[in-house]
Amino acid sequence: MAVPIQVVLQREVHNLGESGDIVRVRPGYARNFLYPRSLALPATAGNTARVEEFKRQARGRAEAARKQALATAEQLSAVSVKITRAVGEENKMYGSVTSKDIESAYADKGITVDRKLMDLPEPIRTLGLTEVKIRLSADVSALLRVEVVKQT
Repeated sequence: MAVPIQVVLQREVHNLGESGDIVRVRPGYARNFLYPRSLALPATAGNTARVEEFKRQARGRAEAARKQALATAEQLSAVSVKITRAVGEENKMYGSVTSKDIESAYADKGITVDRKLMDLPEPIRTLGLTEVKIRLSADVSALLRVEVVKQT
């Protein structure tokens, strides 16, 4: 059985820790995943002394990402998109509008939106205005306004 080793994280790793944290992981995980992606360094005396530097860098990256997310949220709040769909009897839509459709509609307007960040539990199957929540960062979210209209 492999004995866990200590590593110093250089970047945030989901479900493991923040930048600058000293964590215990299996040697194979460190060797095959963390080290090649430059996510961690071995917990040597020199690297543990640099923990504060890693934390300072992480705070700077987090602040820059938050500013970027706020700017994107402001940009998204000023824009709405229209998506046309074929409609049958009694205004029943053929098909649905998915997060991929929303992503491409915003891309046509020149705004990059990642569909993986959208909170769309199921595709839109009704005509009209729908607001879709998108999580831009841990504490910044925005609403995407999507109007589904009848194809003429």
